[in-house]
Amino acid sequence: MSRSRWRDVALDFLERMGWSAGQLFFATLLAGGMAASAADLPWKYAGTIAIGGAVSSFVLTVVQYLAGLTNLSFWPDALVRLLKTFVSSFAASIAAAGVLDILTFDFKTAFNVAFLATIGALGKGLLARESAKATPDARGPSPSTLPTETYEAAVTAPVPSLKGAGG
Repeated sequence: MSRSRWRDVALDFLERMGWSAGQLFFATLLAGGMAASAADLPWKYAGTIAIGGAVSSFVLTVVQYLAGLTNLSFWPDALVRLLKTFVSSFAASIAAAGVLDILTFDFKTAFNVAFLATIGALGKGLLARESAKATPDARGPSPSTLPTETYEAAVTAPVPSLKGAGG
């Protein structure tokens, strides 16, 4: 894989992780309800969930790349991203809660945060699609906010095979 391709793939990972972290951070603050002041918002919990979401997004994106599910048209790509956002959010909520005790874990809040983050991901994807329509290319729109040529270079080239590596 060329140095430029590695850079494009790294930017794709950073874009996905950054958006996941940001969406989860704000979804957690929104799910926290109306606070009397900014000091009462769950800042630490939101930060923990955002970091967990970024890590989960990284892992899920590695799986997506290794499975070869990167060069998708807009709607399949958007659906994969929405599913990954929901799973990342829910997994981050579990990780932020510490040891999972199904009797005390707040599933309702975890689902609320996951739902809000997924709606945010849908909005971001639709806005990215609209900006891509303004600069059409041969591939068509994508739910990525990366420049079209960077995103296309990251997702279209085949991933090196792991077969035979180390034998």
